[in-house]
Parts: sequence; structure tokens; C-alpha cells
Amino acid sequence: MSIDEFIDGVVEDNIPDEEVIAWLRNVYERGLSESETVILTESMRDSGEVLRWDESHNVVDKHSTGGVGDKVSIPLAPALAACGLKVPMISGRGLGHTGGTLDKLESIPGLRISLDAEEIIDQVNEIGLAMVGQTQGLVPADRRLYALRDVTGTVASLPLITSSIVSKKAAEGISSLVLDVKFGKAAFMKSRDSALELAKSMVSVSRGMGISTAAILSTMDRPIGYSIGNSLEVLEGVETLCGRGPADLEELVCVLGGILLKSSGLSHDLEEGASKIQDSLYDGTAFEKFLAMVGSQGGDTEIFENDSTLMRGLGILDGDLYSTTMESGESGWVSDIDAMSVAEACLEMGAGRKSLDDEIDRGVGVVLEVQVGDHLEKGDVWATIYHREGQVVEVVEMLKEAIIIADSEPAAESRISEVIW
Repeated sequence: MSIDEFIDGVVEDNIPDEEVIAWLRNVYERGLSESETVILTESMRDSGEVLRWDESHNVVDKHSTGGVGDKVSIPLAPALAACGLKVPMISGRGLGHTGGTLDKLESIPGLRISLDAEEIIDQVNEIGLAMVGQTQGLVPADRRLYALRDVTGTVASLPLITSSIVSKKAAEGISSLVLDVKFGKAAFMKSRDSALELAKSMVSVSRGMGISTAAILSTMDRPIGYSIGNSLEVLEGVETLCGRGPADLEELVCVLGGILLKSSGLSHDLEEGASKIQDSLYDGTAFEKFLAMVGSQGGDTEIFENDSTLMRGLGILDGDLYSTTMESGESGWVSDIDAMSVAEACLEMGAGRKSLDDEIDRGVGVVLEVQVGDHLEKGDVWATIYHREGQVVEVVEMLKEAIIIADSEPAAESRISEVIW
């Protein structure tokens, strides 16, 4: 049976679970060649509807393997649209310490994240972007395959990871793709070598399907930015759209966006592209695109009038949401903030999901008041916890060991380890 015939059988439900599981285990144990992975990915893409564009040369997207405080998509997609690209960003929900992009965006009152293919195309053609969930018609093969991978311990297969991610992006009809593959203590890929292997696999397969693709390797040992938690991350994403975001988040947005501008022919090199993205954050054009997207998808744009209305609209000022500060027990330089400790504390409060059926509490989370390289005096506040009644004692205990204070100032380091063209 060919790969095409197998995927047809998976979608039509003509192949029993036992045979699909046997095939998955065989791939997990023996792998697939690059050409076979391309065929598998193309078959998965073509198992459902594919978005079609009149002009596909400037339709782009980004994929991240996920991390703590990863709200990059929120400022990146509008910045790309402000620079003349079309961004049909189809995202997922989070299973783990905090929500995915969709969970974060649903903190915005009224925002509709379920659009059909025609609505996505119309909106992107009109305003330049859409940030929505996967439609039922896109890559149906992946839903069945992933469900069986999840229960058979075959999730970690490189060709299966590659085909799952790339097929969904390819179904958007994009011409260019950038990948943010993270490694570190709080990443899916713990080592740089494993992240590099995954990045090269996805870049090769995506290029094999005719999509201009590049990737960055970025570290995930400490949280991105200051905010971890759904509403809190939307707030920080909006601040970044207004030129007031944390430096590490802005760097990721500008480099990822710069890569896509270069690959789409809208800049001569990465530096020029990154500069154009940064300009859109500082001159208000990216924020204008974000507001247009929120309004088009039914969200309440009035909450973005000022900081107070935004915090109230996102539920951060709710009466049943309490805040507790964490103080430094010593003086010195912040040498590390453990992302996994912060993530587990947020999960304990309900910011994420332990199972797909769990409800997310979008208000809870942690805001760091410092980043690595900052100096603290004993008694200075280094974090604020946003929590519900009865949660704080356990969360404080979980966070006590998250921050490391050193006697000397640590060397400044970029999150971005490598760009793979």
C-alpha cells in the first residue's frame, strides 16, 4: 500500500486502528527517508481543503515549537501584515503549563477564533491577517494520526512530527514559512542537537513541497518576556505592538519577521527586514492591523483605548483575582529564572491544561519584575503572582527556587542561537 493510499484509508476510516497503530510504530522504529516524509506530508495536506490565493507569493506564516511566555505570534502576525504580507495564521490550543495562541486571544471579549476557509481568505485579503483555529476541513488525516500517536508513545518520531506540523502550515497555501525551534529545560526539545535535527527535517520537507522555509534555534531555559499566563501575555503582546515590549520578545518578533520579509522579496536581507518589522511596532501600523483583526473577528476593540480599559477588559482587574508579590531574599545579580518552575506554578493555578478537557483560567499567571542581568537588593520584588483565593501558599513555595541570584553580573546573551536558511 502506498503512502497516498494509506492516508486516504485513514481519512475514509477504511483502515482499522490496529493497522494504523502498526504503521505508526513501524515509522517510529525505522523512520522514513526525506522523500517519503515529503510524500506523507503532501498526502496529509491534501487529505482536506487547502486555502487558495489569487497571488500566493506573499502569503506567509510562522510556527513555534512552544515555550513559557511565548506570545510571539500576537505582535508578529500584525507586524507582517503592516509590512505588506498576508498572514493566515491558523493556531492551536495549549496542552501544558499555559494556553496556546488561541487560548490567549480568547481573553479578548467577543473575539471569534472559528472561521471557515472562505471567511479566512476574505479577511486576509481585506486586512492582511487572520488569527484563528484549525477548521474541520483542514488536514483531517492529522487529527486521527495524532490521536493514535498520543496513546501509543509514537509522538516523538521525527518524520511524524515533521509531517504533522508542515502539513497544517502547507494547507494554508503559504509561499514562505519561518520556524522557531526551541531547546532547553522548558522546551519540547531539551538539547540543541535534537532541536537542530528537527529544524533541518522541517526545513527540508517544507522546501521539498515548494515552500521557501527558514528556521531559528532559540533557547527556552527562562521565560520569554515578563508575563506568563493568558491575559497577561495578551497585555504584553499589545505593549510590544506599541513599541513598549521587552527586548527579548521584540528581538524574536523582528528576526522572525525579517526572515519572512527577506524570503518574500520585500527586503534585501535579514537586517533590513528586521528593521521594517521594528518600525511597524514603533510607528503604530502593526497595532492598527491588530485592531483591524480583532474588530473583523468580532472582538471588543474599545478595551484597547488605554492601559486601564485593557486590563479591565482582559479580566486582570477582576475583584476575585488577587495579587501577591515575591521578594528577593538576598542582594545580587539575577543569573537565571527557571522557566519550568514558573510554568508549573502557572499550571497549578489553572493557566494551562493537564488534559484536553480542562478549562483554562485566563486571568491567573505570573509577571516577572526582573530579567536575567538585572540587579536586586534584598527585599526587592522580583515577581507578582495573579491568583484566585486559596492558591497562593502552594504557588509561592513552587516559585521560591525559580530565581538564582549571583555575586557577579552575567554576560548578556541573545535567545537566538542560530538561523538556518
